[in-house]
Amino acid sequence: MEYSITWRILFFKMAGDSMRIDKWLWCIRAFRTRSKASAACRANHLQVNGQRIKPASMVRVGDAVSIDYPRYQRTLRVIALLPRRVAAPIAIKHYEDLTPEIECDKLKKHTVAQSVVERERGRGRPTKRERRELEKWLQDFSEG
Repeated sequence: MEYSITWRILFFKMAGDSMRIDKWLWCIRAFRTRSKASAACRANHLQVNGQRIKPASMVRVGDAVSIDYPRYQRTLRVIALLPRRVAAPIAIKHYEDLTPEIECDKLKKHTVAQSVVERERGRGRPTKRERRELEKWLQDFSEG
């Protein structure tokens, strides 16, 4: 009996009306570590409702969070706050992804480019023909 009461108190304390932005980003798996989420806040890579914020800033349900990753920008709307880090399928239910289609295409192109550039171990150096095709493809990729 004592355990269930303690658990309820802890849950309601954690799932209050606001939460630190760095902790929320870590809980929904936007960053691998909480320190990376804090570093992104300090480097002005995050905005909440259009304003640059600090790691200790609070986020509430309904806030729009913009994250500037190195190659694209991701926009999320807070649906619910999490008491702790959870599995990815559960985390997805706690935010709405508002990222424009153009930004998603940038990420897909970068992923494809990275897989083309990386070679399997043991395949050796690319031939002259493969190198020219790769350079042409990368040039087209950077232009468009």
